[in-house]
Parts: sequence; structure tokens; C-alpha cells
Amino acid sequence: MAEPLDPDMFYGCPPTAAPIRVGDKWTAKIIRCLELGPRRFTELQRPLRGITPKVLTESLRAMERDGLLTRTAYDEIPPRVEYELTTLGRSLLEPMNAGCEWSRKHLAELMRARETWHAGTS
Repeated sequence: MAEPLDPDMFYGCPPTAAPIRVGDKWTAKIIRCLELGPRRFTELQRPLRGITPKVLTESLRAMERDGLLTRTAYDEIPPRVEYELTTLGRSLLEPMNAGCEWSRKHLAELMRARETWHAGTS
């Protein structure tokens, strides 16, 4: 079993939309949460501050539909459900890493460009 997710794993990330989007606002973050192994719904909620249970459910279903993750329900009491990346989902880690590296190098420049653009359109 993987280490517990750090509730602050996205602390310091800008709340703006990611420069590279995978599916929607939450998909890339969910992929990061599942990178080290299967997770339960409540484990995913901790670092995904701001996501409602409804939106997390919708995102997980869409990712399952797209073949990015699997949902495994265990016949236990209480019921246990885990989500895990598929090979297809894991194939996004490398381009996401490249996007993160690009963001680390250029995010300040990108944000300045946005500010300049907004100032010019006001």
C-alpha cells in the first residue's frame, strides 16, 4: 500500500487553470494522486481541496469511461472502492511531467502575459 497522500500536495499551485489540460480542471490532479497506486475516494478528497464529492464522482466516472482508471469495488462490510490508473492513464505521466517542468520554468512569464493582456483589454 502506498504512503498516505499529503493533504498539502497542491499547496502553492496557482488556482488558475493549468497551462496543459487533461480532460478538465481536476483530471491531471487526480492522475497525480493515483500515480503511486490505488486510492479510495476519501483519500483523493484530501489533497483536492475545493472539489465537491459530486464533481469528484463525475471526474472519476469520466476518467473510467475514457479508460484512464479502473474502479474496483470489494465485497466487504463496510464496502470498499479503490481507483487505480490504467496503462493508458499512466501514459499521461510523462507528458504531464514535461508540462510541470515547462510550468516551473515559464509560469511567471505566462502570468505576466495574462496580466498585461487583461490590462490592455480593460
